[in-house]
Order: sequence, then C-alpha cells, then structure tokens
Amino acid sequence: MLLGEFRRTAVLVPFDEYGSLWTAEQNGVRWICAFSDEETLARFARARGEAQREWTYRTILGARLLDVMVPMLPGPAGVALDAGSDEGMLFPPAEGIVPDAVAVDLGGDA
Repeated sequence: MLLGEFRRTAVLVPFDEYGSLWTAEQNGVRWICAFSDEETLARFARARGEAQREWTYRTILGARLLDVMVPMLPGPAGVALDAGSDEGMLFPPAEGIVPDAVAVDLGGDA
C-alpha cells in the first residue's frame, strides 16, 4: 500500500491491555500497529499466541494516525501496517510521511 492510499484508508488499530493504541518499539522508534482488516489482525493475534483474548480495536483513517496520533507519542514514532505479514509495510517518522515537526533523519549519513 502506497503512502497516499494508506492516508485515505481506514485501518484497524487494536488497543493494549491499558486501553492505549497497540504500539511496539524497535530500534528507538515507537510503532503504532495497524491492520488492513480483521483477518490480518486475527493472524497477528494467533502468531502472538493471544487468539483467545478479546482484541478491541478502533477504525482510524491512515492520515489521522500519521498526522495526529504519531505526534502525540513521545520520541520518534511511525505506523506499522499489517505487522508480521508478508504484506506488512512501515511508515517511518520521516519527512513527507509524518508532520515535519516530528520527522527524524533515519539515514546513516553522519
């Protein structure tokens, strides 16, 4: 899914046990986990061994995740779409993806 399409698409964002959007941290970046559909979310739950628990989620427009939710998180943040699947994509905290105020330089050039 390309950035423009993601921004226009409503995705499912599960809640964690504390009632917050499900996130994961990797290499200093906090990722909001979002899913294309219930089937993809269910596969994620099974892969985690948590298929028996009730997964509550909210449907959120991709643009709202990138423009509103990402800036609310502390530190660098982005969106991981369909984590754990072959079709998964990352929308990192980079210029042109998230608001400039929260974009970070992810390049290795120093």
